[in-house]
Amino acid sequence: MNIEQYEALRSGAGFIDLIDRCWIALSGSERADYLQGLLTNDVAALSPGTGCYAAYLTPQGRMIADMFVFAEHKRLLLDVHESVKRQLCERFEDLIFAEDVTVHGLGPECTAFGVYGPRSDRVISAVVGPVDPKLAVHEHRPIRFGGRSGLFARTDDLGIEGYRLIIDRAIAVEFAAALVESGAIRVDAPAAEAVRVESGHPVFPNDMDTETIPLEAGIQDRAMNFDKGCYVGQEVIIRILHRGQGRVARRLAGLVLDGKSEPGAQLPQAGAMVGSADGDGQFGRVTSAVISPALGKWIALGYVPREFADAPGTTVDISVGDTRVRAVVTRLPFVAID
Repeated sequence: MNIEQYEALRSGAGFIDLIDRCWIALSGSERADYLQGLLTNDVAALSPGTGCYAAYLTPQGRMIADMFVFAEHKRLLLDVHESVKRQLCERFEDLIFAEDVTVHGLGPECTAFGVYGPRSDRVISAVVGPVDPKLAVHEHRPIRFGGRSGLFARTDDLGIEGYRLIIDRAIAVEFAAALVESGAIRVDAPAAEAVRVESGHPVFPNDMDTETIPLEAGIQDRAMNFDKGCYVGQEVIIRILHRGQGRVARRLAGLVLDGKSEPGAQLPQAGAMVGSADGDGQFGRVTSAVISPALGKWIALGYVPREFADAPGTTVDISVGDTRVRAVVTRLPFVAID
């Protein structure tokens, strides 16, 4: 990891190429009501310039995708991971019956940058104009750069102050140069991952996948509205909340690793098994692991049984190759979010 890049995210401004993001636009007079019956958050309540984070579930309550939803004047723009774009476009098309809704997949013509850090607003102001310091998460505004239109949105995907700029791919090189000239540092994935994991923010499809119930990943406060009407998978979610008092068998938790517990030990890979410290059985898995500059320790996100997640301080073992690394379960986030 490049420490200068990490420090830019923590104390200055850094930007990353969001090469794994794609976009789906829904237009038509019934677009909001249509999505309201599919997604976990209150899309119908959005007005132009606002947005939300939401999930799309199977009838069994498991995730198909998560997404940012940005409401514009004539369309809803869904910001999704590239791995699910085609599937979502096909599903949305198949579910249109008589509704006035048109689905249009974007992507090749668009790209995006994420700009993060306490000085990110100043950098963006220098490139595309003044940034409202009171802009709420998921609020957004249209921008112009190089004669092309784009979208600028406040986001929380790394758990720190951040902004997403969706622009025409044809001006990407010129736009990146303008960010650098205005004081931002280009950041590689390891530094951004360190900040994200320190903030305890799960990402799809690494920490959440098609076997995940949103309550297991702890994203319900960000992605779910419990007062809206029905949506796909709601019955399962309500059953867990009302009959099970919100208890799920497993939950995403923080894991602080002892990097010196075994000679030659290394960071675990995604999918590494988590088991009891006495070696009696395996019951969880690691989803993301990084070296935390803020803590000076190895940390990871992983799923463990609910009773372990509810008992910070519990010691577990993580399998790393032929070795076992000792770890302590901790509450998220690892590093407090300002």
